Amino acid sequence: MFHKRVAVVAALAAAGALTLTACGSNDDAAGGGGGGASSPAAKAVAGEGDRAGVGDLTFLSGSAKQHGAQAGTGDWATAAGAQASTPTARSWVQLSASKAGALNPVVVNGAGFTLYRFDKDTASPSKSTCDGACATTWPPVLVAPGSKIFTEGVKKSAVGVIKRADGTHQVTVGGWPVYRFSKDTKPGDTNGQGVGGTWFGVTPDGKKAGQGSTGRPPASEAGRPPASPATSVVLFDDKNFADNGAQGLAGKGCQNVFRDDVASSLTTAGTLKIWSEANCKGKSKVVNGDVADLATIGFDNTISSVFFG
Repeated sequence: MFHKRVAVVAALAAAGALTLTACGSNDDAAGGGGGGASSPAAKAVAGEGDRAGVGDLTFLSGSAKQHGAQAGTGDWATAAGAQASTPTARSWVQLSASKAGALNPVVVNGAGFTLYRFDKDTASPSKSTCDGACATTWPPVLVAPGSKIFTEGVKKSAVGVIKRADGTHQVTVGGWPVYRFSKDTKPGDTNGQGVGGTWFGVTPDGKKAGQGSTGRPPASEAGRPPASPATSVVLFDDKNFADNGAQGLAGKGCQNVFRDDVASSLTTAGTLKIWSEANCKGKSKVVNGDVADLATIGFDNTISSVFFG
């Protein structure tokens, strides 16, 4: 059971959407943590559009596992694809920058299922138009009052919550309401990508995933400079992008790794610089695209920070 830590939440109603402000102490978000770094409750402001407040909503950097979430709760309660068609407000959700199929980066939930955005919705103001049968096929990602939102590689400033027509609260990324797809039956599925020309995986900044790059440059372009610097990266605990543990980072400038010195491979679209120490210090290496085995460049279990831009 999570320990409640939010002391004050200020709420201002505006245009049917939600603005979030959470203040609290620096105590752990959940008990039983195995020595992981605690994350203080944070001021949480959604990415775009008008917003209003929801009581006791806490944003925390890192994964649910790092914060001691219990099995069968939150996103983990929706691991089975058959359960996806029932929209349910959860006690916690996780938003992680990751890779799914050909989409890189794309946001996934705590169980590893791809999250999507809908072109008929709006991001400014944030508004969902998917109700009724649509919300059965595309269950909105819902949170209950008192919930926690864990972020890995997704900036808290890009995340928000809106009030839907039925009174439930739906998570947004970059202002866009986000959804599961009921026909994704296992983690990593991307069966919703491009459906109807209006449904797309959502990137950590709210854009459409898979637009212009899948993360790996074509073989004919190997060794050629990318069009632009990378804005996100997924670090895998094992080489060859094995899904035995991964973490995502996104943004601009120097970003510290949540779990440092564990990455053995990485996937990214563009160039970035990896560093052996926090705050982009120590030895460094410029990376251009995916690296299946970081040992080949002398960085196995060595990355502590990443510089984007």
